[in-house]
Amino acid sequence: MTEKRVRYDGGSRDLTPPPHPEPLRVPVVDSHCHLDLMDVPVAESVAAAVSVGVTRMLTIGVDVATSQLSADTAAAYDEVFAGVAIHPNEAFAATAEALSEIARLAALPQVRAVGETGLDWYRDTATREQQEASFRAHIDIAKSVGKPVVIHDRDAHADILRVLESQGAPETVVFHCFSGDADFARECIDRGYVLSFAGTVTFRNARQLREALAITPLDQVLVETDAPFLTPTPFRGRPNGPYMIPVTVRAMAEVKGIGEDEMAAAIAATAERCFGPW
Repeated sequence: MTEKRVRYDGGSRDLTPPPHPEPLRVPVVDSHCHLDLMDVPVAESVAAAVSVGVTRMLTIGVDVATSQLSADTAAAYDEVFAGVAIHPNEAFAATAEALSEIARLAALPQVRAVGETGLDWYRDTATREQQEASFRAHIDIAKSVGKPVVIHDRDAHADILRVLESQGAPETVVFHCFSGDADFARECIDRGYVLSFAGTVTFRNARQLREALAITPLDQVLVETDAPFLTPTPFRGRPNGPYMIPVTVRAMAEVKGIGEDEMAAAIAATAERCFGPW
């Protein structure tokens, strides 16, 4: 692929896609990616992922338009399922009409999750009141269609748990790109929630994430890329894709003190329990 660099935060950012990692022997699921945001065609992203043992992936919408696109993509590719929602940063647009459309999409068979939804106290593009109202509405949609809710939680741990408790959590709750420490992980584990770890778990400064992963039971662990974001070390800052999952799986296996095949098999089983069979 052609090398591409752009100016970024006063420096240069390498936009060359990382090389393909060694394939996994046991196929796994990328539980959270954004195929519509990739700089390559969906067919190419899917083929690259399958070539390294990432045979299934969940592409996520963040508003009505991208949720429709995610549902359409999942209908077109056997390897892809969809999640639909209005992202908390877009919660100002969570009108009754928009939420009705999300509910319609959530009922489609190729849509296997409602999300990403939740709370983001880091950014203020939507007010806290707008975010919480949208989050509660998405929880109700997830329960109405009997599908998991996928949580976006940024600097909002306690309030996420408060809303889930007061609104009544769906049967399956997945914390996308888990960002808490071991103490918060224990609170989630005790409630039966599933923690999905992204490339951030490989970052040198992410000791608390590795401590959280270390105590999380294998049947409550998922892996994701959040592609095209959060590329794992040693390729941090370069474009991510579902094909990079093996790098994170191997790092997670090391943290858990198990082989990569056992790690991958556990992730695959948890993904099927959460999202259903492909």
